[in-house]
Amino acid sequence: MNVRNLHSVHFLGIGGIGMSALARWFNHLGIRVSGYDKTPSPLTEKLEEEGMEISFEDAIENVPSQVKDFKEKTLIVWTPAMPKDSEQLNFFINEGFELRKRAAVLGMITADLPTVAVAGTHGKTTTSSMVAHLLKHGGKNIAAFLGGITQNYQSNLILHDESGQDVTVVVEADEFDRSFLHLHPNVAILTSVDPDHLDIYGDDQVMKAGFSDFIDLIAPNGKLYIQSKAFENLAKGDYKALSVTKYGIDKGAIHASNVKALPGYFSFDFVNEAEEIRNLELRMPGYHNVENVLPAIAIALDLGIDKEAIREGLKTFRGVKRRFETHVQKEDRVYIDDYAHHPEEIRAFLNSVKAMYPTKRLTAVFQPHLFTRTRDFAEGFSDSLSLADEVVLLDIYPAREQPIEGVTAGMLLANIRSGMKSLQTKESLLTYLNVSKPEVLVTIGAGDIDRLVGPLAKWMQDEV
Repeated sequence: MNVRNLHSVHFLGIGGIGMSALARWFNHLGIRVSGYDKTPSPLTEKLEEEGMEISFEDAIENVPSQVKDFKEKTLIVWTPAMPKDSEQLNFFINEGFELRKRAAVLGMITADLPTVAVAGTHGKTTTSSMVAHLLKHGGKNIAAFLGGITQNYQSNLILHDESGQDVTVVVEADEFDRSFLHLHPNVAILTSVDPDHLDIYGDDQVMKAGFSDFIDLIAPNGKLYIQSKAFENLAKGDYKALSVTKYGIDKGAIHASNVKALPGYFSFDFVNEAEEIRNLELRMPGYHNVENVLPAIAIALDLGIDKEAIREGLKTFRGVKRRFETHVQKEDRVYIDDYAHHPEEIRAFLNSVKAMYPTKRLTAVFQPHLFTRTRDFAEGFSDSLSLADEVVLLDIYPAREQPIEGVTAGMLLANIRSGMKSLQTKESLLTYLNVSKPEVLVTIGAGDIDRLVGPLAKWMQDEV
């Protein structure tokens, strides 16, 4: 299917961060774009402002006529997060429409273009955004499909220009439902291989096999940058003719040294086998983010971007929405929001916050994401959250799942070792915090906790 010959593209789950980037891409090409999502959001509002027709009721009558009338020239893009009994999804299947998953469409778009794909159970959105920014800042013509809203571009999509300069594609490679196995990277980054999405993979070993299969998709004589712990976890022996480079903090052929946590940013030295770049500043804080930027710097160097452009690009990188996003930073109070939803992500985030503000009391508000993930990693969640001085738990955000008997946010509470811990509702949270008076407040989670960010930021700014 030639994507440029399409009349219409209809998205099932158009409000998803990755799906909306594809929707914008097709809309940019002048193709009619429509879609369905479960609930309105600021992202769907933006898509509607850009001319896309979106419905929020899963009904056949809400499918636009141009989709039904031009079946042979219509593509249906769907997310595996759609329930199996979805009325629209089953209509398109039964009527014989062309259906593709997001990753398969990315494969269609980028099949003939040099591609940098960023995979990993944590860090792929930040890392792919870092790669995209350093390359664009360094003058490269890129197209980037990202899993988050970059603060520099206020978008999850960066469109290449038509200058005639060769285009490099940067894409986030999602392991959920094995979506990343549709991609064909020339260069890949693997940030982490920790157990996750066990509802899809079943167990840790099957998940690791999925990442090994992703590595096998890298073009012959391509390059793989792999975080040192991920390399050990994967224990894969056959890398074909790949150039494999390990990276990390204080270890790996590419590493960061002299790392310092400072209020509002981290500083470090980049070191590889050939050269060093000293006293770099990263305004998106976190030890894990210093680690994430190492392969981005290496790729920029590989593509001929000079050190000073990299230094300036790093200093101007403003991060990704909901990834270590600082909303309030005052002498007596700080508020940071983060998308972390896995125990290892929470551990990395809280360790970095504590390093930046070692003398201040840290209050963490966490909304668990998915019943299965809460059940599978309950012990890890309790342990990582215990890094905070005070922990507040909100109800589990179900996303695509139905409740599981006995699985609640409360099951994490007993094993949390923090001096103060409680269960709150979204409605009672501000009242509770008004009593506890946090010094450093963080909100954590991948559900709808983001709807509390605005009110909490205003409260921390004005009322504490």
